[in-house]
Amino acid sequence: MDRHKGIDWKKVLLKLETNFDKLWSLNEMERTGGEPDVIEFDKKSGEYVFYDCSIETPIGRRSLCYDREALDSRKKFKPKNSAMDLAREMGIEILTEDEYRNLQKLGNFDMKTSSWVKTPSEVRKLGGALFCDRRFNRVFVFHNGAESYYGARAFRGLLRV
Repeated sequence: MDRHKGIDWKKVLLKLETNFDKLWSLNEMERTGGEPDVIEFDKKSGEYVFYDCSIETPIGRRSLCYDREALDSRKKFKPKNSAMDLAREMGIEILTEDEYRNLQKLGNFDMKTSSWVKTPSEVRKLGGALFCDRRFNRVFVFHNGAESYYGARAFRGLLRV
């Protein structure tokens, strides 16, 4: 309950009932293991913001490279999809580094796993992509080749409703 103090659940329900596409996306977040939760109300946009709040990175989104370019560049042992493509298919956004750090203020996430985060274009142009995790009570940002993928890395998303 600490994640959503002051949230008016009747208003959240009304928003979901009038935005079936968002309800579908929220279901996809849940179906893939994200355990979405409302973590804020954006007063400027009038939107409720759901984040993936699973303790570890969502299990149904693991073993993905970063984006389509990275997926297409692999000649052997291609993963089934990319994080950016799957997020788009689900109708959600991948967390930025700042959003990931905000999530970590709500609890200890990714203590054994890691999550791709939106990568600045200057890093991506050089072939890299960023991911984050939490170890030793700190949030770490690392880099990898965008074409890499691991069984313990997925992505966390957010949905604005």
